[in-house]
Parts: sequence; structure tokens; C-alpha cells
Amino acid sequence: MATSLSSGSAPVLPTVDDIASAAERLAGVAVHTPLVSSARLDAMTGGRVFLKPEPLQRTGSFKFRGAYNRISRIAESERAGGVVACSSGNHAQGVAAAATLMGMRSVIVMPKDAPAVKKARTIAFGGEVVEYDRESEDRDAIAGDIARERGAIYVPPYDDFHIIAGQGTVGYEIAQDLEALDLRPDVVLANASGGGLISGIALAVKARFPEARVMTAEPAGFDDHARSFRSGGRERNNRVSGSICDALMAATPGALTFEISSRIVGEGVSATDEEVERAVAFAFEELKLVVEPGGAVALAAVLAGRVDLRGKVAAVVLSGGNVDAAVFNRCLAAGRA
Repeated sequence: MATSLSSGSAPVLPTVDDIASAAERLAGVAVHTPLVSSARLDAMTGGRVFLKPEPLQRTGSFKFRGAYNRISRIAESERAGGVVACSSGNHAQGVAAAATLMGMRSVIVMPKDAPAVKKARTIAFGGEVVEYDRESEDRDAIAGDIARERGAIYVPPYDDFHIIAGQGTVGYEIAQDLEALDLRPDVVLANASGGGLISGIALAVKARFPEARVMTAEPAGFDDHARSFRSGGRERNNRVSGSICDALMAATPGALTFEISSRIVGEGVSATDEEVERAVAFAFEELKLVVEPGGAVALAAVLAGRVDLRGKVAAVVLSGGNVDAAVFNRCLAAGRA
């Protein structure tokens, strides 16, 4: 199905049925991550808080879901040139792993300052890494050149019909698992960068629980979604780097993703780097989960009291766990300070 907008036409948006189709495709390939809880977190918030730990997902983040859903739908006649993608690390690993599973080559355009562990793991999953400078080079132009030269198919990090549907399986599982507990979510909070995860989650959750509030969580100073919701248009961040949350550095919400989230999300919160560091430490010490800074912003916002969860049922997505040891140790030290 189409992922771009033709002149004068409305965008083709995925529905919960497309997310259900993605869930069927991912069955037995991706991990149905469990909902986990913490008595301490419940006591701190006054609510029932369930965490969705995507660090336990294949490749260590939710990104594998969308990448596999997109790449597995490429016709065999179009696979010879492989795929190309742009990513600071988690989409890179998801694309590399998914392409390898499908017997395809992959090239990933990654920023030079991306965490070393993410580059190494991308290569280990079978990807070829091409580096670029965030401040002076255009990653999309580089990827476009590679696509033309090799006949590769570009796999976007978020602004794509099948990517959004694949990421939406996170929300699909949250809805299923809460329903199995005979619970209805009042709040669902997830990290946002380009918006593929939050828009997919919102589609899945709202289809089953239309009264639920779905909210974005972003690094302080990089809250383009929250500002866009307030203005009604896609706002841009003033900087493309400068946060510990390297996984959440998209400059602006995607066109397709914002078409969805502006209608059914519409609100967001943020957390500082210091609050994120403490959240990483909390997840490790309380739940024994390794979460990267970009994967912990939603939890950080909850711990900082940015969302009132008293008497409410909430699901909070921990979106990834691919973190350098030095950064992780810094977060643990901050949590003990």
C-alpha cells in the first residue's frame, strides 16, 4: 500500500486491521514482550503501572517489529538490490536483522556519533554501515544515492504504512494483555521521535479502548511532538543533537505519523537528561532491566510526576535497551547520587 502522498490526495493510513495483520506476520519471529510491574512504582504514583519492556525484543528494541513487517512484504522480484536505511542505531539493527532473515543485503546510514555498541551490533546482524556527520551532511541524500547506485529499496525509520503498522503491535499487545487482566488503560505513554511507535500504538489502543489517553514522551528541548500538538502543525527542533537520548533525535514528526497522532494522541510530556538517567537506574535496580536513555523517557516523565496516575491504570513503554556500558554506568551513578 502507498506510503507517500500524491498531489491533492489524502494519505493512506493504516488501521487496526493492518496492525492485526502485522501481528500475524510477526508471530514466531518477534517477541511478544510481557507487561511487568513494580510495587514501588505503584506506591510512588498511586496507580497501577505496567511497563512494556521492548529491550527484551529481538535486536533490543521495538524497531525490529516495523522493519520486519516492511521488509518481509517486499516482493521477491525486488529483493536483489537489498535495502537501505537511515538510523542512529535501533532502526539500523532492526533493518539489518530483518533483511538478513529475508536473505537480503542491507546498508545503514548512521551518524558518526552513534553509540559504538549500536554500530557493532548492526554489523553483527549483517548490515553494512556508512557513516555521516549529523551537523554537516544530509543522511537522506546519502541513502538516496546508495539506493540509486545499488537498486536498493529505502526502508524509512517511521514514516511508512507498514512500519507504523508493525510498531503498532506494541499497542496491540498492551491492549490484549490488559484485557486479559480485566483492566482498561486510562493512560498509555510512549517515547516519540519520528512518531512511528506512538502513532501505531494509538491506533491499536484507541480501537479497543477509545477513552484511553495516549501520550508522547520526549527529551526536554527536543519536544517537537508536544509543540506540534499545541500549534497544529509539524514543528522542528532547533538542534539535531545534544541529548543523552540519541534514539530520539528526529528533527520533526513524520508527515504520515503526525496525520495520525495529531488526531488521536494530541498531548505530550518531556523529561530532562538527569531525570532520564535516574529512570535508567530505576529500571535496572527495581526491575533488573537494561534500558537505554532514549528508551526510558516515558518512565522518567512518570517518575518526575509529569503525568498524574493516582487511581489510574497506565501502560508505559520502555522502547529500547541498546546502551553503551559507559553511558549505562553514568546513569547508574546518577541514580545513586
